[in-house]
Amino acid sequence: MNVLNYLKSFSKKEETENIKHLTLFKTKNDVMYPPDLVAPMKEDLTSAGFQQLVTPTEVDNAINETSGTTLLVINSVCGCAAANARPAAKMSVDHSKKPEHLVTVFAGVDKEAVEQARKYTLPYPPSSPSMALFKDGKLVHFIERHHIEGRAAEMIAENLQMAYNEFC
Repeated sequence: MNVLNYLKSFSKKEETENIKHLTLFKTKNDVMYPPDLVAPMKEDLTSAGFQQLVTPTEVDNAINETSGTTLLVINSVCGCAAANARPAAKMSVDHSKKPEHLVTVFAGVDKEAVEQARKYTLPYPPSSPSMALFKDGKLVHFIERHHIEGRAAEMIAENLQMAYNEFC
């Protein structure tokens, strides 16, 4: 039985109460993943020199108020983030030309920071993991999730390094 049919099986009053409960649950549990679960995934990038951004203001400052080049990694708990995106991001900066600033936000945890970061990656649709290179606050290169899944970290790192050669 799907959720809609389940809710329809209740009286109108019961249905209203159940919808309120589901809405309240969603609001109270806006963070999708427990901090303890994602801490090592965040540390994977922060220990490599990436600054973790957790507020919209931090995102604005890192992208809009920073001159030069900035690599933004939208991190995630998924397997392609662990196997491909994070290793690629770290490998990519082991290069003669690299971004001056390395930053990251975590999808499913730091919701408002991620929403703000995604404003800067328009016109691309929301995608996590993903990687964006900015020059003087302007998006100049973007790697979406579908370019990360199923690709070797080395290939993704080379893609980023080609962008660094052009923009850094």
